[in-house]
Amino acid sequence: MPQPDLALTPAGPALAPRYDAPSPSPSLGRSDRRPEPSRSPYRRLLTRPGARAFAAWGLIARLPAGMFGVSAVIMIASVYGSYALAGAVTATGLAVGSVTAPLIARLVDRHGQARIAVPAAAYATLGHLVLALCVHERAPVWALFATVALTATSPNTGGMSRARWAHLLRDDPGALHTANSFEQAADELCFMLGPVLAAVLCSALFPQAGTLAAAALFLGGTLLFAAQRSTEPPVAPRTPAGSPLRAPGMVPLLTVFLATGAVFGSMEVVTLAYVDGPVAGPVLALQAAGSCAAGLLYGRVRRTARLRTCLAAMTVLMALPLLAASAGSLLALAAGLLVAGMATAPTMVTGMGLVQRLTPPAQLNEGMTLAVTALLAGIATGSASGGWAADHAPFPAFGFLLPLTAAATALALCAAAGMTKARRSW
Repeated sequence: MPQPDLALTPAGPALAPRYDAPSPSPSLGRSDRRPEPSRSPYRRLLTRPGARAFAAWGLIARLPAGMFGVSAVIMIASVYGSYALAGAVTATGLAVGSVTAPLIARLVDRHGQARIAVPAAAYATLGHLVLALCVHERAPVWALFATVALTATSPNTGGMSRARWAHLLRDDPGALHTANSFEQAADELCFMLGPVLAAVLCSALFPQAGTLAAAALFLGGTLLFAAQRSTEPPVAPRTPAGSPLRAPGMVPLLTVFLATGAVFGSMEVVTLAYVDGPVAGPVLALQAAGSCAAGLLYGRVRRTARLRTCLAAMTVLMALPLLAASAGSLLALAAGLLVAGMATAPTMVTGMGLVQRLTPPAQLNEGMTLAVTALLAGIATGSASGGWAADHAPFPAFGFLLPLTAAATALALCAAAGMTKARRSW
C-alpha cells in the first residue's frame, strides 16, 4: 500500500471553493460567471462566513508578539542601565513559555479556544502589567525574573487561527495552502511593525508605554478573536494517542524547526551588531518585508514546493548577507536581507503544512504550538550564538556565517529525515 504524501500539495488543479451563496439567476449565462476564477485567492478566502472577523482580530492579538520583547528590553535598560539584565529577563520569559505553551495548547484542544484562551491571555496581561510596575518602582532584580514568568501563559493565537482555517478548509487543500500563506504573511507583518511601534512609544512617551500598549492590544484582540464562536473548531473527543510527539515524523520535523529558528535568531543579532546604529532596525525589517511579500505570492500558486527545496533556497539566499557584509556595503546588506527573507515564508508555510498533516486533528493546536516552541528555542539559541559571535568576531562579517550554517544544518536534517520511504516527499 503506498505511503501517504506528506507534502501540502493538491491532488490536481485547485478549484475555487464553494460558498453558501444564493443560487444564480436563471437569466445569467455562463459568460457571467467566467470572471470568478480570476478573483484573488485571498479574496475568495476572506469571503467565507466569519473569516474576516477572526483573521482581523487574530492579527491584532498577534501584533504585541513583536512588541513585548523590544518594549521589555528598552524599559528595563532605561531604568536599570543594563542591556544584559534586560536580555536575561526576556530570555527567562521565553524559556518558561517554551514549557507552558504546549500545555496551554493541549488545554485548548481539550476544552475549546474561547474557554482557555481568554483566561490565559488575561493572566499573561496581568504579568506584563506587574512587570511594568516593578520596573517603574525599580524593584529588586529577582522580582523582574519572578514576574516575567507570569507572562508565559500567552495563548498561541497564530496556531488557533491556523486551526480555524484547517477546520473550515478541511476538504480544500488548495485553499488551505493559501490560508497558511496568509497566516505566515500576517506573522511577518507583526514582527515587522511591532518592534517599530514599541520603540516609538517607549522613546516618544515613557519607558513603559510600549508594554502598556501591547498589553491592551493583546488582551483586546484575544477577547474579540475568541468571541468569533461561529468559526471556532469543535472540541474533538479525547483520544489515547498521547502527545503529538509520538506521531511518526514529528520529532525529526521539530529538529528542522529548531535549526530554522537559529537562522532567524542569529541573523537578527549579528545584523544589529554589524549595523550598530539607528538604521539597524529598518535594515533588519527588510528581511521581514521580503518574507511577507514572498508569503503572499506563495499563497497564490497552485502547488507547493517540498520542504527540502525551500530549505535549499534558504541556504543559498543566506549567503547574500554574508557577501554583502564582506563587501562593507550597507546598501548591499539591506538588499541582501530583503532577498534572503523571501525564503522564510515559503519554508514556514510548507513546514506548518507538514505539521498539520502529521498531527491528529484532535491535537492540532498542541502540534502547531510544539512547532512554534521548537522555533522559539532555535531563535534563543541563535541569538545567544549571534551575541557571542558579535563580541569575538575575527572580522566584521564573521557573524553572518551563523545563519548560513544554521540553514545548511536545517537542510541536512530535513534530507536525513527524508531518507525514509514514508518521508521522501519532504
